[in-house]
Amino acid sequence: MNNPQRIAFLKAHGTENDFVIVPDPDGRLDLPATAVARICDRRAGLGGDGVLRAVRSAAHPEARAMADEAEWFMDYRNGDGSIAEMCGNGVRVFARYLLHAGLVEAGDVAIATRAGVRRVHLAKTGDVTVSMGRAELPDESVVVTVDGRSWPARNVNMGNPHAVAFVEDLDHAGELSAVPPFSPAGVYPEGVNIEFVVDRGPRHVAMRVHERGSGETRSCGTGACAVAVATARRDGADPAVTGTPVTYTVDVLGGSLSITELPDGTVEMTGPAVIVAEGTFDPAWLAAALA
Repeated sequence: MNNPQRIAFLKAHGTENDFVIVPDPDGRLDLPATAVARICDRRAGLGGDGVLRAVRSAAHPEARAMADEAEWFMDYRNGDGSIAEMCGNGVRVFARYLLHAGLVEAGDVAIATRAGVRRVHLAKTGDVTVSMGRAELPDESVVVTVDGRSWPARNVNMGNPHAVAFVEDLDHAGELSAVPPFSPAGVYPEGVNIEFVVDRGPRHVAMRVHERGSGETRSCGTGACAVAVATARRDGADPAVTGTPVTYTVDVLGGSLSITELPDGTVEMTGPAVIVAEGTFDPAWLAAALA
């Protein structure tokens, strides 16, 4: 980082899952976990559930193998600075940023992530649709416990790990200020995102989520996908068996997402992505954060 006063940022959100976007096309900016945590601090920083660093795939060692498929790599960090494989709302926001910055055209865009290449359909305005890949349903299950209540949770992997628990009332999830206890802990050695789900109507559910490394967030895109797949299986729906796509509306605290599972197993997520503001970091503050 030779010229901190020229380091730009944008603030954006997808169903109120909010992010700080840091353009770094040539991969020159080293963002240690402590700096990410300071940027995401809601009182002493810009505030956000995470940071999306926009790097050309060819310039990032974790993405070079994907450069022929996807020009841009989403280097996603949780609010505590830890690295995450994937962020569904983040991908929509990242794609909206690329269009906003004139780096891609509207239409179909490929984005590299640590969970692989994700394909996005990006209109000039309105919602963004992401092909999130196939859900994996490992055999291991866990039990989640909050305030003396326990529920079995479905193990779903959307490129990152999820435990989906169906509850009677979303208030039963508690404050979600800390990771809800789950067992056996060995099922998720790297931690897990935990969703609490209630029914709202036919193919319509609502959820709250504790995101690994961020705490409770207003929305989680991969979590909504995991919830839709888990709910479909609970309801006896499997598009791979029936040959018919299944769509669920998933309400999150920050809005609603539409999740469709196709017969080939691909999960598509559609929802908003909004650029809120852009500016530059104060050079002294950034230098201190990076120190």
